[in-house]
Amino acid sequence: MKKIFKITVLALMVLTMGFAIGFTTFTPSNVQTAYAAVYQQGSSGSVVKTMQQKLKNWGYYKGSVDGIFGSKTKEAVKYFQRKNGLKVDGIVGNQTLKALGMSTSSSNSSSGTFSDSDLNLLARLIYGEARGESYVGQVAVGAVVMNRIRSASFPNAMAGVIYQSYAFTAVDDGQINLTPDATARKAAQDAMNGWDPSYGALYYYNPATATSSWIFSRKTTVTIGNHVFAI
Repeated sequence: MKKIFKITVLALMVLTMGFAIGFTTFTPSNVQTAYAAVYQQGSSGSVVKTMQQKLKNWGYYKGSVDGIFGSKTKEAVKYFQRKNGLKVDGIVGNQTLKALGMSTSSSNSSSGTFSDSDLNLLARLIYGEARGESYVGQVAVGAVVMNRIRSASFPNAMAGVIYQSYAFTAVDDGQINLTPDATARKAAQDAMNGWDPSYGALYYYNPATATSSWIFSRKTTVTIGNHVFAI
């Protein structure tokens, strides 16, 4: 009887330890899943590789595109964050992912839903409106168009937004017909892919030349170069 009791107790102890080990293993797994959208030094994989490629294309990163988030990638992320008005911590969370055009939010449009003519039209608008601005400033102008397409207050097509009456100076003065350069086309592609340096802006203006008192009443989201972006 004592032997059976000892065996039973031993079995219960092993079973209890098994549950404890299982619980200990399960918890970190859940934590990892919960923070899957945060990338920092030590992270690796295809998302990091895409991030590195974007940063390299835009001149922020000089290292290898190897999918390993090392010190060089961290410094590049901090440089990007500093230039785009983000929290400078070298950690890629939701806000930085969104600024990189890598947000998985359903509110972001994919370039796959637009035609080559849409891309060309947006590039022409960017070239006509902002060819003297920085690259980020040009993407931001494209992002305003994309934000208007998604807004219920504007037409839901590229041509409808761009050719809406009195919407853009480049349309009114004919600069929309100029041939865009490679930079404007690249900025249009990035805007269509979801990069939004304007932070959701529906309007932008140059405070040195704007004459409408109404536009000054709009809430500013960011200032990039000569343009103030607002909602």
